[in-house]
Amino acid sequence: MDYYELLEVTRDADDKTIKTSYRKLAMQCHPDRNPGCKDSEAKFKAISQAYDCLKDPQKRAAYDRYGHEAFEQGMNGGGGRGGPQDFGDIGDIFETIFGSAFGGGRQQPRRGADLRYDLEVSLEDAFHGQTRAIEIEVSQSCDDCSGSGSTAGTGARSCNLCHGHGKVRAKQGFFVVERPCPNCHGRGEVIESPCRSCRGEGRVDRPQSLDVEIPPGVDTGTRIRLSGKGEAGPRGAPPGDLYIFIHIRPHAVFQREGTTLLTRVPISFTTAALGGSVDIPDLDGETNTIDIPAGIQSGKQLRQRGAGMPVLQGRGRGDLVVEIAVETPTKLTKAQKDILQQFRDTETGEECPESRGFFDKLKDAFGG
Repeated sequence: MDYYELLEVTRDADDKTIKTSYRKLAMQCHPDRNPGCKDSEAKFKAISQAYDCLKDPQKRAAYDRYGHEAFEQGMNGGGGRGGPQDFGDIGDIFETIFGSAFGGGRQQPRRGADLRYDLEVSLEDAFHGQTRAIEIEVSQSCDDCSGSGSTAGTGARSCNLCHGHGKVRAKQGFFVVERPCPNCHGRGEVIESPCRSCRGEGRVDRPQSLDVEIPPGVDTGTRIRLSGKGEAGPRGAPPGDLYIFIHIRPHAVFQREGTTLLTRVPISFTTAALGGSVDIPDLDGETNTIDIPAGIQSGKQLRQRGAGMPVLQGRGRGDLVVEIAVETPTKLTKAQKDILQQFRDTETGEECPESRGFFDKLKDAFGG
């Protein structure tokens, strides 16, 4: 029966749809739920075989092109079928002609896949560092068969198709090409009695709780590698790694550029004219007092050394940069307006040299 029909999906279904449908069907006809029912057991084996093919991109591509014949040795004949045929990996051709110097024999156990986990942290957590507990669903070694894929008391036997070599030969034109055996997938052996819990894969999907150590100074894009915490390899093969990608949550006050913290501080025009100071709380709970020189202009940046972010896996800290924004008052009392009017009446133009210089340029440009 067609693999797509077995799994009750369309031929253009994506991987997630195929996996979801397989899990639903496997649960319905699992032998443990239907003890003694031969039909359920046969259907369980059939859908497991179909899913094993369609979940692998290379196997699925071969199946979409050739159907079930893609996994039958009879397809490997060179002149028996019309149409173009794949030559496989070019290394297989050189291996057949020049010997095993280009590799050969049964395939080594395939290492488990590396996984990615995106973790969002606050700027405060990135400043101090912390330990975060996460939970992910990942393929792990099957407890019932200890990762072997075989039912307890049984084991693997040599593949009847490739006789334990892990590869089969096929004639294509003038070449004899070796490909991984479609029966044992290059392992050279097959499991006689697959474990019911993992269906012979040696691994099952289940939640895994992990503690992630976040060092001080991490930034968006920082990658933390947890060795051996990725997907378990099939049938006892080594696991992959888990990579934690850090994303820093936007902060209400500070922006970050590397180890530098930036913030924009509005000050009154009297403070800008007469000078003063502002207090900026630090991420470590301390207070940074920033001195404002008299006559400062909007856009001027003041730097506080060593008040920024920690250096990742290093010593010291970056800087805090404060950008000044002079704010013009919008709500004045009558007394304040009178004081400002008195000030304006006494202006000579020397108080604001930049303004005076601009209007002098206008006079020169337009002939007075």
